[in-house]
Amino acid sequence: MSNSSTAVRTAGAWFAVASLLLLAALIVHGPLAHDHGEQMKDIAGRALAWAAIHWISAASLSLFATAGLIALTSGSRLTVSASTLTAWAVLILSAIWTMTTAVAEATVVTDAAVAGNTEMFVTWWAFAEGKAAGIAFFALAVAAIAGNEAQCSERAVPAWSAWVATGAGVASFAGWALGRWFGMDFGNLLWVASSVLMSVWMIWFGYALTRSRGDAQQGASADAAKPRG
Repeated sequence: MSNSSTAVRTAGAWFAVASLLLLAALIVHGPLAHDHGEQMKDIAGRALAWAAIHWISAASLSLFATAGLIALTSGSRLTVSASTLTAWAVLILSAIWTMTTAVAEATVVTDAAVAGNTEMFVTWWAFAEGKAAGIAFFALAVAAIAGNEAQCSERAVPAWSAWVATGAGVASFAGWALGRWFGMDFGNLLWVASSVLMSVWMIWFGYALTRSRGDAQQGASADAAKPRG
């Protein structure tokens, strides 16, 4: 097995685990409220669950960064073009950027909500929400990766599923923009629903990569084609 194939399989494994954790966190998380008072009440009412899902989110995002770094340096078909190189790089940076949101929400935001400290809550919520914008660009990165997979002749998953994931990634970005930047309730629901769909595909894609032998086969074909001395 070539080093490239090993890297793809390893990246796929971490990508699948990260996606499974993200899916679980998204389902429990649900849509966000626009009103700070409502959001504080929601967090205080389920403080333990809120902290837990954000620690899970932080772990998920850390694993996404790990998977992205492995994929980015794999020298495989995953990074054969400028667009895919950029997509994996954006995925890494946006995961790291958003991870700080997850940690803040699991700690100081939750504590402020439980204590009823509105001033502290509003301050840290603004910080967390600003950093959370990274999740929108994470979705665009996934959309680009899925779009490339749909057009790849050696794709690990069916083309139709990759195109669905591309659309889900774009919809996730749009949902976050509409819900958090433009204050539309529909956007919050769209973000959660499309992100769940996107995460399901990412689990499938990551798992499929762990079983992929495309790069190894390419390596074996190249070795066979070399003249014998």
